[in-house]
Amino acid sequence: MMNGEKTFLLVEDDPYDVVFVEEEFRRARGSARLRVACDGVEAMHYVSGHGNYADRRKYPKPDVILLDLKMPVMDGWTFRREQRRDPAIADIPVVVLSGADAEQVPELAAAAWFDKPVSIPQVISAIRRLCENL
Repeated sequence: MMNGEKTFLLVEDDPYDVVFVEEEFRRARGSARLRVACDGVEAMHYVSGHGNYADRRKYPKPDVILLDLKMPVMDGWTFRREQRRDPAIADIPVVVLSGADAEQVPELAAAAWFDKPVSIPQVISAIRRLCENL
């Protein structure tokens, strides 16, 4: 998929979407790690390296976040606002995978936006371009 191993954090509450993205990552057969968080709170713990995610060898800081916006507990909008406030994690690029209103994309400052259902080949192509600049 890309040169060098990259870590992707998929923030998604729908188990079917998680399985779909995991399968597409396996098909891509690249050197990429996919980690999953089921809501914004878990994702914030992961990217910040807190609690269960303190071991960065086991849970490396993600190079790219794949973010759903409509989730329970902490939605993607709130996660993104919190992420942008923390200088230690603010620079992690975010690719939005959501059926939410795309008119608010500028507010998110996302590297890319894809409406659900997503075209994984398009997402992977966008991620490749993004990772070339990391």
